[in-house]
Amino acid sequence: MKRLIASTFLAIAAAMSVARAGELWRASGFEQPESALVDAARNRIVVSNIAGNPGDADGNGYLSLLSMDGKVISSHWVDGMDAPKGMAIAGGRLYAADITKVRVVDLASGKLVSTVEVPGAVFLNDMTADAAGKVYVSDMLADTIYRIDGDRPELFVRDAQLASPNGVFADGGRLIVASWGKGINKADFSTSEPGGLLSVDLATRKITPLPGAQKFADLDGVIAIGDTIYATAYMTGTLYSYHDGAAPQVVATFKPGSADIGTDGKATIYVPLMGEGEIVALSLD
Repeated sequence: MKRLIASTFLAIAAAMSVARAGELWRASGFEQPESALVDAARNRIVVSNIAGNPGDADGNGYLSLLSMDGKVISSHWVDGMDAPKGMAIAGGRLYAADITKVRVVDLASGKLVSTVEVPGAVFLNDMTADAAGKVYVSDMLADTIYRIDGDRPELFVRDAQLASPNGVFADGGRLIVASWGKGINKADFSTSEPGGLLSVDLATRKITPLPGAQKFADLDGVIAIGDTIYATAYMTGTLYSYHDGAAPQVVATFKPGSADIGTDGKATIYVPLMGEGEIVALSLD
């Protein structure tokens, strides 16, 4: 019995250490925070708040601002959105995916300056910008990624191989894609086949599954720091790392609801926890 109790205690302690590994701070008070994006030029973090049903055009959504050490600068920095999710920065403007359209915000003033309608969009999710300033947005429920160039949306790639693309991250000449999986049950977003990591060549648009990282989790957000990819699994709250064809490794675990992660590009990851209304900063050092 003593051995059983000791083993149980060690297992719990190990789980807790994984969940808390490298945690720098937590910021709370958000309403279903879906994405945390670093605005490096202004030394701050932008947080998108869904504040309602993720698919409802209810006017409740908004953006918040955090300092790099987790202090709230503005809880309602930009209002007038529906259910904002992933974001990207290009040309002094912030782009936010908002169900079937993309909102455009002037970073200097915090003003909502325009809305880009995306014809045929179903459920826009994550966003990223490449080195040329072109912006990409995933459509999770349509196996599609759109590209926005000068506020003009165009179909970039549509393919069942994308398997419900959620997270996107521009990495040199490719897009890294985190797929949720195939056969989504819209009642609870479970899948008949879990997702994985893929690469889409920006020039040829060729889709390549990343070796060793297929069909392992319903993935949400994705980033890359150096040659290591990090991705969250929303349904389990797991943060994974992936490197050079090896099997994905667990970096941290949270309650279900970890969404579109952000990074300072160095050694810190910012994890939105939608169910808890929090943003967690994790150090990778």
